[in-house]
Amino acid sequence: MQHEGNTERKSSMGIRIETDQDGVPFIQLGSYCLRLDLEELSDRDKEKALTELNETPENVQYALAKLRELISNEPNLRVPVDVDEFLVKFLRPCKFAPETAFKIMRRYYRFKTKHPKYGVRITPNSVRHVFDTEVFKILPTRSPDGSRIFIMNIGAKWDPKKVTLEDMFKAVMVTMEIAMLEPKTQMGGAHVVLNMEGLSMVHFYQFSPFTAKLIADWVQECVAVRLRGIHIVNQPYIFNMLYAIFKPFLGEKLRKLIFFHGTNRKSLLERISADCLPEKFGGNANIPNYPGSLFSDMLFYYEHDFEVYNTYGYAIAEKPSIDSNSTSS
Repeated sequence: MQHEGNTERKSSMGIRIETDQDGVPFIQLGSYCLRLDLEELSDRDKEKALTELNETPENVQYALAKLRELISNEPNLRVPVDVDEFLVKFLRPCKFAPETAFKIMRRYYRFKTKHPKYGVRITPNSVRHVFDTEVFKILPTRSPDGSRIFIMNIGAKWDPKKVTLEDMFKAVMVTMEIAMLEPKTQMGGAHVVLNMEGLSMVHFYQFSPFTAKLIADWVQECVAVRLRGIHIVNQPYIFNMLYAIFKPFLGEKLRKLIFFHGTNRKSLLERISADCLPEKFGGNANIPNYPGSLFSDMLFYYEHDFEVYNTYGYAIAEKPSIDSNSTSS
């Protein structure tokens, strides 16, 4: 990825964006470092990938060749077929099964074609106000299995007048694109903690069966990320009403990955190690609370890369052939 320069911003706590010798931006949070892990897998992670993903040189070579063949036979799909790193981000979460990876790739770009407002000009800067208000945050820690940990504050920090549901969904898409880029996350996957503290009827009224289905379809059909768990915490009673909207659109596989913890921190820590979570969620990781605007600034270094990503996908001629009833292949 290329890095765009940006004016250094320093918070009132003295936390700021820095860059390493390779120009990679990072935020030092006490003893923790928040950055995008774009390096190739370490030797230890390669051993893990061999065991969990069957990632042998022979399997990788076969999967790359087969996926290129499938892409070449798909009308109007424009992606960097000769770039191994691009193909691997779809293959690794699928344990190098090229047919499965191709299905997800096709659904991913068909979704963008079918819903252009979620597939055109989606960059970190276009949704920086979502990150600025800390509705969406990424922890600098990872779970023992290498999973990224994302926090969504669907309650007190979410003001629908400032951050629309559409904007929030776009921010999720940006964040998942980032997760897809990190080799370590391609292997380890992601945990998502939905903090429902402060959820009110104002928030509930932002959702409809249509938007619930849209989100559920995208999560289940289009994202090339190994989802390890969706953890619902601090949910008030009205959350049951919100979940009732989503429930009809959730497949069995996704339902098994949803865990309802409420205020039971012990229950959450049985799924995510205490060493990875801040005290707010019952963990013992002493992670300073960094301003969301700093995270936005860090992502801005990759703005150009996202502009390039927006050029990938189906040509306009593909649009009439898309199934109007489903994003699935």
